[in-house]
Amino acid sequence: MTPEEALNIAKNLSCWKGSVSASALEGGITNHNILVEGKDGKFVVRLGDDIPEHGIMRWHELSSSLAAHAAGVSPGIHHAEPGILVLEFIDSKPLGEADLHDAKVLGSVVQLVKQSHLELPKHIRGNVLSFWVFHILRDYAATLRERASTHVAKLDDLLDEAARLENIVGPVELVFGHNDLLPANILDDGSRYWLIDWEYGGFNSPLFDLGGLASNCALEPDAEHAMLSAYYGEPPNKDLWRRYSAMKCASLLRETMWSMVSEITSEIEFDYSEYTAKNIARYREAYSNFLKEGS
Repeated sequence: MTPEEALNIAKNLSCWKGSVSASALEGGITNHNILVEGKDGKFVVRLGDDIPEHGIMRWHELSSSLAAHAAGVSPGIHHAEPGILVLEFIDSKPLGEADLHDAKVLGSVVQLVKQSHLELPKHIRGNVLSFWVFHILRDYAATLRERASTHVAKLDDLLDEAARLENIVGPVELVFGHNDLLPANILDDGSRYWLIDWEYGGFNSPLFDLGGLASNCALEPDAEHAMLSAYYGEPPNKDLWRRYSAMKCASLLRETMWSMVSEITSEIEFDYSEYTAKNIARYREAYSNFLKEGS
């Protein structure tokens, strides 16, 4: 749908009492985000269909969002229907990469992430998806081959590297992961932090969220050690650090291949080719460092 169509849909939902105003919010490369304001207050409308190639199922996003609110980490749900999610508006600002370089902010965010990991399984209902990054990478590769992507020649090497990373990650502890910890998905209302956008939520290793947070915020090794210490209650030993580093590489590879697939499937106006190039460079650097650490 066009941005104009998204605004029209958001303004005319059945949940509103009286007339409302609507304006587009920045961000969102898998959906349209609209700020709606009326006599009942402010709300955020998320509009988006299922995206099977990325494992995005809107029924599951709703279940995850409801559980996240019950767990105390996300805003409440005002209204929902297929392809539409209306959330309470939080007067806040999204974090930026630099915000997570502050040790106090990073520590608070890590505790919020840990809370979500442990509390969401107590509240989520019905069927629940998993998010195993190495399965996702193999599925992305199959999709890229089926669609004759320009990146096909890279896939054999990337899958060989992914298999090596999966072997090093080894057996994992299962938690309910957010699985898309971009700093923009963390809100600061001045007194606390919130997690938003649960379209990739699912059972996973905590190392994926921690690795994703570190890579998305360009954390330095000292900050990564502090992050792992805050999450686990003690400094990481050599084995944990190695497994974490492998998962961090996998999170970067997933973002790269997500973008490769989006180049040929997405109808959202966004420069996915540039995003692919940016992320594969970040992945190559991280994987090279990972190999050096293990040598």
